[in-house]
Amino acid sequence: MPNSGTGIVKRILVTGGSGLVGQGVRRVLEDPANTRPDEVWIFLSSKDADLRDAKAVEAIFEKHKPTHVLHLAAFVGGLFRNMQRNLDFLRFNLAMNDNVLNSAFQHNVTKVVSCLSTCIFPDKTEYPIDESMVHNGPPHQSNYGYSYAKRLIDIQNRAYNEQHGRFFTSVIPTNVFGPHDNFNIEDGHVLPGLIHKSYLAKEAGTPLTVWGTGKPLRQFIYSLDLGKLLLWAVRDYPEVEPIILSVDESQEVSIAHVAEMICKAMNLRNGIETDPTKSDGQFKKTANNAKLRKYLPSFEFTPMEQAVKETVDWFVANFAVARK
Repeated sequence: MPNSGTGIVKRILVTGGSGLVGQGVRRVLEDPANTRPDEVWIFLSSKDADLRDAKAVEAIFEKHKPTHVLHLAAFVGGLFRNMQRNLDFLRFNLAMNDNVLNSAFQHNVTKVVSCLSTCIFPDKTEYPIDESMVHNGPPHQSNYGYSYAKRLIDIQNRAYNEQHGRFFTSVIPTNVFGPHDNFNIEDGHVLPGLIHKSYLAKEAGTPLTVWGTGKPLRQFIYSLDLGKLLLWAVRDYPEVEPIILSVDESQEVSIAHVAEMICKAMNLRNGIETDPTKSDGQFKKTANNAKLRKYLPSFEFTPMEQAVKETVDWFVANFAVARK
């Protein structure tokens, strides 16, 4: 990603800047090869403002006067937390998203890129899924609150563009993981939860227990790869319509295979067992990244085993301070 100078300074406000994806963007920007002299990046955390509060969001925009926004902040959680709190996931995310987009509109922000999720796609659908299929049916019942709130960002983007000519768009990454993830076993996502459980299993000398059958399939994207793609999206992605950010379909893996990679990286040799009494959630969400490959045909993703090893090593080194 070469440097470029336009003479006009872009002030890029990143919501959710202290989370998994925000930290990935930060890490990518630590490499001078990925920076540009005409950009100022401003990373916010939940300590800076409650994005559910419209006045607090307005104050943030008034303070920082962004020209661009990368909207990563969300009320998130794993499968079981979603199943228990669908109303909270719906209301909190609706409020956050509406406040951010409205303030961006009021302050004449040039471009907003919001981060969605593949869980927004219909539960009953054909595979692989692509960007045209977002609204073709209801999402999986386990996380419908979060899914519908995220879907509505796409609707809002189109409406802001049609009614006001604004360039608000969105990206749809597949399952993200990496350093600075939420490794909470109950509330986190599957891969970081397994890393935490493998750490505890190694200490206790017990097998790693995988909730569910281990058969569901997922495409995982490393947070540092996603960080690079988000820089491209903010700078160069030209469409209002969303774009899937994903590894190729051939890189889809089962949860059981992920557990094996984690055990190898953790040097856990006590075996793996499954607990089929726990829910598997959606069996697969295979995504087609043809649109991404059209724009970035030569983009290279970090090999899965390498990315898992780097994440495991980070968690072990930062166990005392990692989110658990």
